[in-house]
Amino acid sequence: MNPFFKKFSEKFIEGLLMISGTVTSLTVVLIVFFLFKEGISVFNKKAVEEGYVIAVNKSNKVNSISPEDIKNIFDQKITSWKDLGGKDSIILFRLEDISTYFTDEQIGENFERLPACISRVVDSIPQIFAFFPEKYMDKNFKGKEIEAGKISFNTFFGGKEWFPTAQPAAQLGAKPLILGTLWVSLGAILLALPLGLAAAIYMSEIAKDKVRRVMKPLIELLAGIPSVVYGFFGLVVIVPAIQKLFNLPVGETGLAGSIILGIMALPTIITISEDAMRNTPRSMKEASLALGASKWQTICRVVIPHSISGITAAAILGIGRAIGETMAVLMVTGNAAVIPHSILEPMRTIPATIAAELGEAPNGGVHYKALFALGCILFVMTLVINLTVEFITGSKKYKKH
Repeated sequence: MNPFFKKFSEKFIEGLLMISGTVTSLTVVLIVFFLFKEGISVFNKKAVEEGYVIAVNKSNKVNSISPEDIKNIFDQKITSWKDLGGKDSIILFRLEDISTYFTDEQIGENFERLPACISRVVDSIPQIFAFFPEKYMDKNFKGKEIEAGKISFNTFFGGKEWFPTAQPAAQLGAKPLILGTLWVSLGAILLALPLGLAAAIYMSEIAKDKVRRVMKPLIELLAGIPSVVYGFFGLVVIVPAIQKLFNLPVGETGLAGSIILGIMALPTIITISEDAMRNTPRSMKEASLALGASKWQTICRVVIPHSISGITAAAILGIGRAIGETMAVLMVTGNAAVIPHSILEPMRTIPATIAAELGEAPNGGVHYKALFALGCILFVMTLVINLTVEFITGSKKYKKH
C-alpha cells in the first residue's frame, strides 16, 4: 500500500472517530442542558391555571394564598377566612355563579357587561373568594387580586400531593414520587445484586462448560424480553401471590415493582459480572491454589477483587435499569401518588409518572415543566448512586494499594 495513502487513511479514520466522539458528547451535554432548562423553569410558574385570577374584597386582609389552601377552599376543607389570617366565613364565587346575582339582560347578550357585574359582586361581598378568567376583569375592577404564589422548591420537593391537573391550582408535590422511586429501586437492587453476583460466580468459576453454554444464552435472552411482557407476568403471577401471601387488599405494591425490576436487572448484572470474572488471569488463580488457598478463598480473595471494576459497571447498569424503568412498574405498583410508609403499599415512581402524563401535558404549561423537573430529579438520583458506587469501589482499591 502506498505510504501516503496509508497515512491519509489513518488520519481520515482518526478524524471520523474524533468527530463521532465530539458529536456524541455534545449531544449528551445538550440533552442534559435542555432537561434542566425546562425543569428549572417550573419554579417561575404560577400554580393557578393560566389565564385565571383570584380576587377578594378590598377589605380582606389576605394578600396571598398557597396552592394547597386554594384547593382546600374549593374542596370545602377551609370554610373560614380565619384559617388564612382574615375573618368571617368564605363565600366561594365562580364564573357560573354570576347568574345567581344578575339576570341575562343585566349581563348582556354577548356578555359585554359581565366584567362590570363581576366587579360589583366582588365589591359587595366582604367574604368573597372569586375565581374567574382574567379576560373578564373590568378595567375599573373594585376588588383586590391576590397573589396565588409561585411554585417554590419547598412546595415542590416537600409537597405531599401530586395532582397537576387540579382546578383551579395545580398540586405539585413530588415527595410521594421520590419516595416511591426510592422504595422500588432500592428493593430491586437489594434483590438483584446478591442474586446476580451469585449467579455470575457460579457460571464463571463453578459450572461446567455444558451448563454454562446453556445458561448464558438463556440469561442473555431475558434482556431482550419487552418490559410490557414483564409487566404482564408481574400482574398475573407476582401481584396475586403477594396479595395472598401478605393478606393485602390489593397486590399492586412497591414489592411487586421491586421483584419485577430485580428480574429485569439480573441479565445485565450476571452477564457483565461473569465476563469480568472470566477475564481473571489463570496464573493468578493457580498461584492462589498453589499457596494452599481453597477454591472459595480464591474466588473471594483473588477473582472478585480483580474483577471489581466489571462488577461495579454491572451494578451501575443494573441500578440504572431499575431506576429508569417505566411500563413494567406502571403496571404492578398500583400507580398511586401517595406517600408510602411500607413497601407493601401501592406507590408510583418518577419514570412511570413521566411516561403516563407527558403525552397529556400541554406544551409549555405548568404540568409540562413539572414533568421535566421530575426528570431532573431522576437524573440527579442516578448520578448520585453512580458516583457513590464509584467512590466505594475506588476507596477499596486505594486501601489495597
